[in-house]
Amino acid sequence: MWGPEGLDEVEAELLGPPEELKGKDVLEIGAGAAQCSRWLAGQGARPVALDLSHRQLQHALRIGGAFPLVQADAGALPFADGSFDLACSAYGALPFVADPVHVLREVRRVLRPGGRFVFSVTHPIRWAFPDEPGPEGLSVAASYFDRTPYVEQDEDGRAVYVEHHRTIGDRVRDIVAAGFALVDLVEPEWPAWNTAEWGGWSPLRGNLIPGTAVFVCERD
Repeated sequence: MWGPEGLDEVEAELLGPPEELKGKDVLEIGAGAAQCSRWLAGQGARPVALDLSHRQLQHALRIGGAFPLVQADAGALPFADGSFDLACSAYGALPFVADPVHVLREVRRVLRPGGRFVFSVTHPIRWAFPDEPGPEGLSVAASYFDRTPYVEQDEDGRAVYVEHHRTIGDRVRDIVAAGFALVDLVEPEWPAWNTAEWGGWSPLRGNLIPGTAVFVCERD
């Protein structure tokens, strides 16, 4: 799944037709519990699941899967140039770094010529609205152009969660600055079958404003 709307890679084929994934080397960045890598392995691909969090990778290990788990920073990928055919990230890594161009350049470095990187993030328009699933989440409450990051702190004032806001234009410029070509930008529509509410996600909001942006990038 590329996001809470429920856009499935089987349907979307943003990484390519499933039958063409067999034998491909794929890097999942910000893998969490490696759900995407587990699916990729099931298609016959050779995934590597990378995450900064040791705890998340422990969850991945507990769930199981015959593929490598790597704890590392997305800005310092511990792989040789041209190691992978594809890379993907579903809500992982990129929203949480202050310098996304650096991460994108690292991803490009480890991809082979013609390699594709697909990543999804919260749609930037969501930053202008309260994170509420009901009618209160439909009125603009902040400037879309305010790039101040969202920060949660512990009782000692230390940041424990930081998410950075980039506009759609910022994301496009970041991708180009890193040497990628942007070949598609997918804004999944809320499907009729999805009646779930989760945090600020709901059918009410999903039918009116986009919640996820999926960027499909290729290197030359």
